[in-house]
Amino acid sequence: MFIGILFLFVPFQHSSGETAGQGDLVYIVPVENEVERGLAAFLQRSIKQANENGADHIIFEVNTPGGAVDAAGKISDILLDLEIPNTAYVLNEALSAGSYIALNADQIYMKPTATMGASGVINSDGTAADKKAQSAWIADMTAAAEHNGRNPLYARAMADSSVDLPEYRAPEGEFLTLRANEAVEVEYAEGVAEDRTELLSLLNLQNATVETIEPTAAEHIARFITNPVVVPILLSLASLGLIVELYSPGFGIPGSIGILSLILFFYGHMIAGLAGMEAIILLVVGLICIVLELFVPGGILGIVGVIAIIASLFMSGADAGQMGISIAIALLVSIIASVILFKRVGLEKGIFRNIILSDATTKEQGYVSTENRLELIGLKGTTLTPLRPAGTAIFENERMDVISEGGYIGKDKNVKIVKVEGSRIVVRENVIN
Repeated sequence: MFIGILFLFVPFQHSSGETAGQGDLVYIVPVENEVERGLAAFLQRSIKQANENGADHIIFEVNTPGGAVDAAGKISDILLDLEIPNTAYVLNEALSAGSYIALNADQIYMKPTATMGASGVINSDGTAADKKAQSAWIADMTAAAEHNGRNPLYARAMADSSVDLPEYRAPEGEFLTLRANEAVEVEYAEGVAEDRTELLSLLNLQNATVETIEPTAAEHIARFITNPVVVPILLSLASLGLIVELYSPGFGIPGSIGILSLILFFYGHMIAGLAGMEAIILLVVGLICIVLELFVPGGILGIVGVIAIIASLFMSGADAGQMGISIAIALLVSIIASVILFKRVGLEKGIFRNIILSDATTKEQGYVSTENRLELIGLKGTTLTPLRPAGTAIFENERMDVISEGGYIGKDKNVKIVKVEGSRIVVRENVIN
């Protein structure tokens, strides 16, 4: 009888395995490369698509060295609002902001060689963030762990080097990084899966329909452009191209590169959900003011234009401090380029040649404002009128307006020309003994 019952049980178990996840829809969403606001926009779009198509489970395949804290915070908000059951599957590494994202998922699985942790917060220049920023980040990490019932000690050790965990290679002064088996041991990961097939089996979804969402070309561009390293380069190219164009005849490659860089910056930030129409309008207003400044004297329009453009850049940035550094780098590049071009090229080419007066009324070009008759010096004549000190005198039958060198000279006095400065002829009384 026992054997009969066993035979009845075995087919039942086999049938259950075949139907595991049958009819379910699983979405695979990659969380790759650096964490920035472009990634947040991609995840938001992916989750929206999964919701609309009635997904039963979402697997976030995580492989990231970390990135911007503010972007990680945005992604965590997205995950916390997610009602669909979800899993973070760490393929290689979930470090820094990546570990924070993984901790906000419902459950975590890791590949055997994967790691998670090393989440100390640093500034864009590589230095440690101030105590206020570090305290806030540590609180976020521990809260993420507690939200899903995990021991907050290990999340704190990932972000706070003062926590002493030598048994996991994280003595005081070092950040904690958990290997896959260690993450399972401290109950930060539910299990280890060699590949996606094994993961689906562990989740009892091996027969589910699997859909993989990939970033669109526009999202790839947005993720690249919103990278904190790329932003200052793009703004520097924009400023450098436009500065060089001012010193070049006609409109050519430098100006095109400058405008294209500016367009790419705002396009990428719009796709990432950072720049709105108000930033674009402010940019256009700023550019119009700068163009008008070339034709309207005063300088006010130019100042307003520069302020408007800088404001539009700040409005498009995810982090005001990072954007400030990027703008400062671009301005420094512009100043250096302007000085070099001014010394090498001058203002005779480019747009400056149309707005700066370069003609001069020189003698070489045939312009003579007043004839300077130096040959008159030494001539002797007689005053026709008293000189008080100006008057009239005659020299070799030529009547001239003169001025005395000193004081009064009477009429019919002998005088001598001692200096000629344009139309000014200076005479001195010539006393004959």
